[in-house]
Amino acid sequence: MDAKALVQPEIKTQPKRVPIYLTAILVLITLAIAGVFGVSANVGWQLTHPVRQQIDSTPLAAGLLGEEVVFKSRGDGLNLKGWLISAQGSTKTVIFAHGYRKNRLQDDVPGLSIAQALVAEGYNVLMFDFRNSGESEGDLTSIGQYEVQDLLGAVDFIKAKPEKAKQIDLLGFSMGASTAILAGAREPAVTAVIADSPFADLQTYLNKNLSVWTELPAIPFNQAFFVVVPSLTGLRTEAVSPVNEIKNLGNRPLLLIHGEGDEDIPIENSEQLQKAYPQAQLLRIPGAKHVKNYETDPGRYLSTVTSFLAGL
Repeated sequence: MDAKALVQPEIKTQPKRVPIYLTAILVLITLAIAGVFGVSANVGWQLTHPVRQQIDSTPLAAGLLGEEVVFKSRGDGLNLKGWLISAQGSTKTVIFAHGYRKNRLQDDVPGLSIAQALVAEGYNVLMFDFRNSGESEGDLTSIGQYEVQDLLGAVDFIKAKPEKAKQIDLLGFSMGASTAILAGAREPAVTAVIADSPFADLQTYLNKNLSVWTELPAIPFNQAFFVVVPSLTGLRTEAVSPVNEIKNLGNRPLLLIHGEGDEDIPIENSEQLQKAYPQAQLLRIPGAKHVKNYETDPGRYLSTVTSFLAGL
């Protein structure tokens, strides 16, 4: 038999085609993932680049004379603007640190009312705008990561005025409260810290509460946010952890103030901070919402704050 007759003809097989519905599903999944990351990137950009709140009042509204001042953030040297309100002959200064999306006025407290009370008690008060807020330079809000350098710049500004720097205390609200703890932990010249409505750890807080600020479902947007925002803005949430740095206060006095009705930053945050730093005092204000402690019970608020400062 001819050997050629034993050779089977080559059978060409066609590659299997992916069913069109599977291709459609893969395309939809890809578009959905891209959409989630795109939305997260957009929201993250907006959160770190909030619209500035304008300065629409002055210390005169509270019967105070405030000197316009400009000083530099420690580290990157951004120009920060504020008011230095002097109490006659006082060597003690309280530096205010405002919250997220606010400015030196902290009008939801309101800050000027507390400044008025402190000046009457014999304290100088420095109120200033963090970077990317009010009238200060900068184009990024980092929820404490870089704002701590601004607050340390404010401390440097007061330290350069020995006649006002015998006692330097920090009073912060919300983001500013957490930043005040960080600044106090890093700067030995700070005598004491008052933290009104702080978060204990930014990463932990955002894992639980990011949707409060983004108004997006936690799943799947939270994880996408944490992937895309650091590369987009440089924000490192793990770098903003008062609870991890609080021990560096080294037995200096800390007064925590928190509303029991705070839904934005629950009181558990201050409880966690007090657990990490047992010498801290914690003033609980029943029913008070976020940074509404002074408004809810101004008498108790001011008497506690002034007693705390007088005991330093």
